[in-house]
Amino acid sequence: MVAVLSDEEMVREAVRIVEAARERGVILRILGAIAIRLHSVGHEDLHVRLGRLGNTGKSFTDIDLIGYSSQYGEIRRLMERELSFRISPQFLLLHGRERLLYSHPENLYHVDIFFDKLAFSHDISFGKKGSGRLELDYPTITVTDLLLEKLQIHEINEKDIKDVIVLLKAHPVGHGDEDQVNLDYLAKLLGDDWGLWKDATDNLRKALSFAERYRDSGLLSMGDYRVIEERIARILEALESCPKTKRWYDGVKQAEKKKKYWR
Repeated sequence: MVAVLSDEEMVREAVRIVEAARERGVILRILGAIAIRLHSVGHEDLHVRLGRLGNTGKSFTDIDLIGYSSQYGEIRRLMERELSFRISPQFLLLHGRERLLYSHPENLYHVDIFFDKLAFSHDISFGKKGSGRLELDYPTITVTDLLLEKLQIHEINEKDIKDVIVLLKAHPVGHGDEDQVNLDYLAKLLGDDWGLWKDATDNLRKALSFAERYRDSGLLSMGDYRVIEERIARILEALESCPKTKRWYDGVKQAEKKKKYWR
Protein backbone atom coordinates (compact mmCIF):
# COMPACT_ATOMS: atom_id res chain seq x y z
CA MET A 1 0.00 0.00 0.00
CA VAL A 2 1.34 3.44 -1.00
CA ALA A 3 0.91 6.19 1.60
CA VAL A 4 -1.95 8.65 1.14
CA LEU A 5 0.25 11.63 2.02
CA SER A 6 2.97 13.12 -0.19
CA ASP A 7 6.62 12.23 0.39
CA GLU A 8 7.24 15.60 2.05
CA GLU A 9 4.24 15.15 4.35
CA MET A 10 5.36 11.65 5.33
CA VAL A 11 8.84 12.90 6.19
CA ARG A 12 7.35 15.70 8.31
CA GLU A 13 5.05 13.25 10.10
CA ALA A 14 7.94 10.91 10.95
CA VAL A 15 9.99 13.80 12.34
CA ARG A 16 6.96 15.09 14.27
CA ILE A 17 6.58 11.77 16.10
CA VAL A 18 10.29 11.48 16.93
CA GLU A 19 10.43 15.08 18.15
CA ALA A 20 7.34 14.53 20.33
CA ALA A 21 9.14 11.52 21.80
CA ARG A 22 12.31 13.50 22.50
CA GLU A 23 10.34 16.22 24.30
CA ARG A 24 9.13 13.49 26.69
CA GLY A 25 12.51 11.83 27.17
CA VAL A 26 11.62 8.90 24.89
CA ILE A 27 14.14 7.62 22.34
CA LEU A 28 12.64 6.84 18.93
CA ARG A 29 14.55 6.83 15.65
CA ILE A 30 13.37 6.67 12.04
CA LEU A 31 14.21 3.63 9.91
CA GLY A 32 13.94 2.72 6.26
CA ALA A 33 13.38 4.82 3.16
CA ILE A 34 12.15 7.90 5.03
CA ALA A 35 15.32 7.85 7.15
CA ILE A 36 17.44 7.55 4.00
CA ARG A 37 15.61 10.51 2.45
CA LEU A 38 16.19 12.56 5.62
CA HIS A 39 19.83 11.55 5.90
CA SER A 40 20.61 12.20 2.23
CA VAL A 41 19.92 15.91 1.95
CA GLY A 42 20.79 17.18 -1.52
CA HIS A 43 20.10 13.79 -3.10
CA GLU A 44 16.30 13.84 -2.92
CA ASP A 45 16.07 14.21 -6.71
CA LEU A 46 18.01 10.98 -7.22
CA HIS A 47 15.68 9.10 -4.87
CA VAL A 48 12.67 10.44 -6.79
CA ARG A 49 14.26 9.91 -10.23
CA LEU A 50 14.94 6.23 -9.52
CA GLY A 51 11.20 5.76 -8.83
CA ARG A 52 11.40 3.75 -5.62
CA LEU A 53 7.77 2.56 -5.88
CA GLY A 54 7.53 2.49 -9.65
CA ASN A 55 5.30 5.04 -11.35
CA THR A 56 3.27 5.96 -8.28
CA GLY A 57 4.99 9.34 -7.92
CA LYS A 58 5.64 8.51 -4.26
CA SER A 59 8.47 6.85 -2.36
CA PHE A 60 6.97 5.70 0.94
CA THR A 61 4.33 3.28 2.19
CA ASP A 62 4.44 3.89 5.95
CA ILE A 63 6.64 5.11 8.81
CA ASP A 64 9.11 2.74 10.49
CA LEU A 65 10.58 3.56 13.89
CA ILE A 66 12.72 1.81 16.49
CA GLY A 67 13.02 2.33 20.24
CA TYR A 68 14.25 0.56 23.35
CA SER A 69 12.11 -2.08 25.05
CA SER A 70 12.99 -0.48 28.40
CA GLN A 71 10.77 2.43 27.30
CA TYR A 72 7.95 0.24 26.00
CA GLY A 73 5.30 1.72 28.31
CA GLU A 74 6.37 5.29 27.62
CA ILE A 75 6.25 4.68 23.87
CA ARG A 76 2.74 3.27 24.12
CA ARG A 77 1.57 6.23 26.20
CA LEU A 78 3.06 8.64 23.67
CA MET A 79 1.50 6.97 20.66
CA GLU A 80 -1.90 6.08 22.10
CA ARG A 81 -2.72 8.73 24.71
CA GLU A 82 -0.83 11.77 23.51
CA LEU A 83 -0.77 11.33 19.72
CA SER A 84 -4.05 9.33 19.47
CA PHE A 85 -2.73 6.56 17.21
CA ARG A 86 -4.78 3.35 17.15
CA ILE A 87 -3.58 -0.23 17.57
CA SER A 88 -5.45 -3.49 17.11
CA PRO A 89 -5.99 -5.45 20.36
CA GLN A 90 -5.42 -8.64 18.37
CA PHE A 91 -2.06 -7.37 17.10
CA LEU A 92 -1.09 -6.43 20.64
CA LEU A 93 -1.97 -9.91 21.85
CA LEU A 94 0.02 -11.66 19.13
CA HIS A 95 3.01 -9.37 18.58
CA GLY A 96 2.85 -6.55 21.13
CA ARG A 97 6.00 -7.32 23.07
CA GLU A 98 8.39 -7.30 20.11
CA ARG A 99 6.64 -4.80 17.82
CA LEU A 100 3.83 -2.23 17.68
CA LEU A 101 1.78 -1.40 14.58
CA TYR A 102 -0.29 1.78 14.73
CA SER A 103 -2.83 3.43 12.44
CA HIS A 104 -2.97 7.21 12.12
CA PRO A 105 -6.09 8.69 13.80
CA GLU A 106 -7.43 9.56 10.32
CA ASN A 107 -6.02 6.36 8.76
CA LEU A 108 -3.54 8.32 6.63
CA TYR A 109 -0.63 5.92 7.23
CA HIS A 110 0.69 3.22 9.54
CA VAL A 111 3.55 3.44 12.03
CA ASP A 112 5.60 0.29 12.67
CA ILE A 113 7.69 0.41 15.85
CA PHE A 114 10.44 -2.14 16.56
CA PHE A 115 12.37 -2.65 19.79
CA ASP A 116 16.10 -3.13 20.43
CA LYS A 117 16.80 -4.91 17.14
CA LEU A 118 15.70 -5.47 13.59
CA ALA A 119 14.75 -9.13 13.32
CA PHE A 120 14.24 -9.78 9.62
CA SER A 121 16.52 -12.06 7.59
CA HIS A 122 19.13 -11.48 10.31
CA ASP A 123 19.14 -9.80 13.72
CA ILE A 124 20.65 -6.31 13.80
CA SER A 125 20.98 -5.29 17.44
CA PHE A 126 20.97 -1.71 18.70
CA GLY A 127 21.89 -2.48 22.31
CA LYS A 128 20.37 -0.92 25.41
CA LYS A 129 19.35 2.60 26.37
CA GLY A 130 22.29 4.67 27.54
CA SER A 131 24.92 2.73 25.61
CA GLY A 132 23.10 1.67 22.46
CA ARG A 133 23.41 2.73 18.85
CA LEU A 134 20.12 4.65 18.77
CA GLU A 135 21.80 7.51 20.64
CA LEU A 136 24.47 7.88 17.93
CA ASP A 137 22.25 9.81 15.52
CA TYR A 138 19.02 11.82 15.34
CA PRO A 139 16.27 11.72 14.10
CA THR A 140 17.28 8.56 12.21
CA ILE A 141 19.51 5.61 12.97
CA THR A 142 23.10 5.97 11.70
CA VAL A 143 24.11 5.73 8.06
CA THR A 144 25.84 2.42 8.79
CA ASP A 145 22.74 0.96 10.43
CA LEU A 146 20.56 2.22 7.56
CA LEU A 147 22.86 0.40 5.16
CA LEU A 148 22.77 -2.77 7.27
CA GLU A 149 18.98 -2.60 7.41
CA LYS A 150 18.96 -3.00 3.63
CA LEU A 151 21.96 -5.30 3.13
CA GLN A 152 20.68 -7.92 5.60
CA ILE A 153 17.65 -8.72 3.38
CA HIS A 154 18.08 -12.27 2.09
CA GLU A 155 15.99 -11.75 -1.04
CA ILE A 156 16.42 -8.04 -1.64
CA ASN A 157 14.04 -6.26 -4.01
CA GLU A 158 14.66 -3.34 -6.33
CA LYS A 159 13.17 -0.62 -4.10
CA ASP A 160 15.65 -1.53 -1.35
CA ILE A 161 18.51 -1.59 -3.85
CA LYS A 162 17.50 1.93 -4.91
CA ASP A 163 17.71 2.98 -1.25
CA VAL A 164 21.23 1.51 -1.02
CA ILE A 165 22.31 3.40 -4.14
CA VAL A 166 21.01 6.74 -2.82
CA LEU A 167 22.55 6.17 0.61
CA LEU A 168 25.97 5.32 -0.84
CA LYS A 169 25.89 8.27 -3.25
CA ALA A 170 25.11 10.62 -0.36
CA HIS A 171 27.66 9.34 2.18
CA PRO A 172 31.39 8.64 2.17
CA VAL A 173 33.01 5.51 3.51
CA GLY A 174 35.21 5.88 6.58
CA HIS A 175 35.96 4.70 10.11
CA GLY A 176 33.39 6.40 12.32
CA ASP A 177 29.64 6.73 12.76
CA GLU A 178 29.26 10.42 12.02
CA ASP A 179 27.54 10.86 8.63
CA GLN A 180 29.48 8.08 6.92
CA VAL A 181 29.57 4.31 6.46
CA ASN A 182 31.63 2.91 9.34
CA LEU A 183 33.86 0.20 7.87
CA ASP A 184 35.18 -0.80 11.31
CA TYR A 185 31.70 -1.51 12.68
CA LEU A 186 30.65 -3.39 9.53
CA ALA A 187 33.81 -5.52 9.64
CA LYS A 188 33.38 -6.38 13.32
CA LEU A 189 29.70 -7.30 12.97
CA LEU A 190 29.86 -9.18 9.66
CA GLY A 191 33.18 -10.86 10.47
CA ASP A 192 31.30 -12.71 13.23
CA ASP A 193 28.30 -13.82 11.14
CA TRP A 194 28.83 -15.59 7.83
CA GLY A 195 25.14 -15.57 6.87
CA LEU A 196 24.88 -11.81 7.32
CA TRP A 197 28.25 -11.33 5.62
CA LYS A 198 27.11 -13.42 2.63
CA ASP A 199 23.81 -11.58 2.17
CA ALA A 200 25.48 -8.19 2.62
CA THR A 201 28.26 -8.83 0.11
CA ASP A 202 25.82 -10.38 -2.41
CA ASN A 203 23.52 -7.37 -2.07
CA LEU A 204 26.35 -4.89 -2.55
CA ARG A 205 27.21 -6.63 -5.83
CA LYS A 206 23.55 -6.54 -6.84
CA ALA A 207 23.43 -2.83 -6.05
CA LEU A 208 26.43 -2.25 -8.31
CA SER A 209 24.77 -4.26 -11.10
CA PHE A 210 21.59 -2.19 -10.82
CA ALA A 211 23.64 1.01 -10.70
CA GLU A 212 25.22 -0.01 -14.03
CA ARG A 213 21.74 -0.54 -15.45
CA TYR A 214 20.54 2.85 -14.19
CA ARG A 215 23.68 4.48 -15.64
CA ASP A 216 23.06 2.90 -19.03
CA SER A 217 19.41 3.98 -19.05
CA GLY A 218 20.27 7.57 -18.09
CA LEU A 219 18.78 7.49 -14.58
CA LEU A 220 22.23 7.73 -13.04
CA SER A 221 24.98 10.01 -14.33
CA MET A 222 28.44 8.61 -15.03
CA GLY A 223 29.81 10.76 -12.20
CA ASP A 224 27.27 9.42 -9.71
CA TYR A 225 27.90 5.86 -10.88
CA ARG A 226 31.65 6.17 -10.34
CA VAL A 227 31.15 7.45 -6.78
CA ILE A 228 28.84 4.52 -5.97
CA GLU A 229 31.17 2.02 -7.65
CA GLU A 230 34.16 3.26 -5.66
CA ARG A 231 32.28 3.16 -2.34
CA ILE A 232 30.90 -0.33 -2.94
CA ALA A 233 34.42 -1.51 -3.87
CA ARG A 234 35.82 -0.10 -0.61
CA ILE A 235 33.14 -1.76 1.51
CA LEU A 236 33.57 -5.11 -0.27
CA GLU A 237 37.34 -4.93 0.15
CA ALA A 238 36.95 -4.27 3.88
CA LEU A 239 34.50 -7.17 4.28
CA GLU A 240 36.62 -9.60 2.26
CA SER A 241 39.79 -8.81 4.21
CA CYS A 242 38.37 -8.31 7.72
CA PRO A 243 39.25 -10.82 10.48
CA LYS A 244 36.74 -13.67 10.70
CA THR A 245 35.77 -15.35 13.97
CA LYS A 246 35.28 -19.05 14.67
CA ARG A 247 31.53 -18.38 14.58
CA TRP A 248 31.90 -17.01 11.03
CA TYR A 249 33.74 -20.16 9.87
CA ASP A 250 31.19 -22.36 11.65
CA GLY A 251 28.54 -20.64 9.53
CA VAL A 252 30.45 -21.53 6.36
CA LYS A 253 30.61 -25.19 7.45
CA GLN A 254 26.89 -25.30 8.20
CA ALA A 255 26.09 -23.81 4.79
CA GLU A 256 28.28 -26.43 3.08
CA LYS A 257 26.51 -29.23 4.97
CA LYS A 258 23.11 -27.91 3.85
CA LYS A 259 24.29 -27.80 0.23
CA LYS A 260 25.39 -31.44 0.40
CA TYR A 261 22.10 -32.44 2.03
CA TRP A 262 19.96 -30.85 -0.68
CA ARG A 263 21.99 -32.16 -3.64
